[in-house]
Amino acid sequence: MHRPSPVEAEMADELAAVRPALVSRYAAALPGARAAVLSRLWRGLAHDPLPWVARRVPDRDGLTLRLADGRRLRGPRPDPYATAAYVTVVRLDGVAYGDPARLMGELAVPHSTAFAAELAHSVASLALSRANDPGEDGVGGWDRDRDQDWEWEQRVVDGHPFHPSCRSRPGFSVADQLAYGPEHRPLVELGLIPVPAGDCLVTGVWPEWLRDGKRVVIPVHPWQAAHVLKREPSGRTAARPLMALRTLALPDGPHVKTALSARLTSSVRDISLGSVAASAVLSEFGESMAARTGGLLHITRTLGAAAAGSADLAAVVRESPQEYAAAGERVVPVAALPATGLPRSPAWVARFTRLALTVGLRLLELGVALEAHGQNLLVVLSADGEPVRLVYRDLADLRVSPTRLAHHGVLAPELPARMVTDDERVLRRKVFGSLVAGALAGTTGSGPALRAALESAVRDLPRTPDLAALCGEPLPAKALTLMRLSPRAAGDEWGELPNPLQDERR
Repeated sequence: MHRPSPVEAEMADELAAVRPALVSRYAAALPGARAAVLSRLWRGLAHDPLPWVARRVPDRDGLTLRLADGRRLRGPRPDPYATAAYVTVVRLDGVAYGDPARLMGELAVPHSTAFAAELAHSVASLALSRANDPGEDGVGGWDRDRDQDWEWEQRVVDGHPFHPSCRSRPGFSVADQLAYGPEHRPLVELGLIPVPAGDCLVTGVWPEWLRDGKRVVIPVHPWQAAHVLKREPSGRTAARPLMALRTLALPDGPHVKTALSARLTSSVRDISLGSVAASAVLSEFGESMAARTGGLLHITRTLGAAAAGSADLAAVVRESPQEYAAAGERVVPVAALPATGLPRSPAWVARFTRLALTVGLRLLELGVALEAHGQNLLVVLSADGEPVRLVYRDLADLRVSPTRLAHHGVLAPELPARMVTDDERVLRRKVFGSLVAGALAGTTGSGPALRAALESAVRDLPRTPDLAALCGEPLPAKALTLMRLSPRAAGDEWGELPNPLQDERR
């Protein structure tokens, strides 16, 4: 029998105090959570460019990693696009490990101790999320026929489909997770903090209901107010947390993105002053570029953004994606598609893949590289469940090529320097790594299924250099495990995955 890790045991004790009815379900969910995180970790160990992996030796039955210090790590043959938990044991010099945190601790590579703690938290939090999942019985008021956008988002229980830290929320207690985690379906009371207008940077049209005379009222996540700002808000408003956790849906429609100075998955989720300053220009630019897709893509407009002197007290108000649904249509985040219960035949997946690639490659050709992962990219479904167009939200991480834009007669707007590049490798990484290795892989759930969808879709796409790169080169993907083991490295780290469109025998 597996001995619970200290983090798993600590969370069980907390759960017994705040939600005792979930204790037995939590314990039952732990083995599956360990396998889910271990499968994500094995993906990274098998494919990320880790400096302490000297050689990877595949065979009919699995894969052996020969480490630089002479040890051998062996596991099943990896499928980098699998979303099911298919790894239950990995052997290090013949010793079996089913707990990803213990395996990482035993590897004892640089920064592995901190990453092991993160993995332990990911396992325990994932088990908690699964323990409180209503499933198909509708517990907690879930009705899959409702069209409230937050309801679709709260069906994503497991978090990022490929990140080992998919549910890691250091600094969040069990009570915090139950109170704020979208998969727990809470109603969150956003704090309202008024700040003198002269002390604020405001762009766009800040809503009137968030003004108080000469003061700007900034919505604040309650965790941020208590743990970072350490101040009591003067007012509160109810909202529903979305997949991003720090972004919440207000009852009357708009979404509020709040600063949350906690590490969720990989990053501390603050809102930089630069992104606030650029938000209105970026929103207008995004709309104008989406208009060049022939109605296949809409961008959720940023209504207003405000920051009171730092990234810790800032917020962005933007449209709900539901604004772009006609009568009878529903807008669903791509990451939530597997949880909707909607039938997705291979033919449906191929049609959706063709739609997504058409939009992604068209914008890339124009000079805009979307980070179209499953959280930012949403699909508009007709009344009978067919994918008809796309919606994209949160423009903060896209990349823009002035040269490509100029080729199409478009002047690049004034944007933060980190967003501007003519490097084709950077532009393609952004699109292919998020859209293909992320959103589409997560939708199909395996390498063979992804290959079938891509093969069907690319036949009808314009033959461009970007398409040739997509079809003929290894597929870029963020090296998520390497990034967690490289805490001092700035920016993203990248790896290469086997391209499903290339013959595996080559």
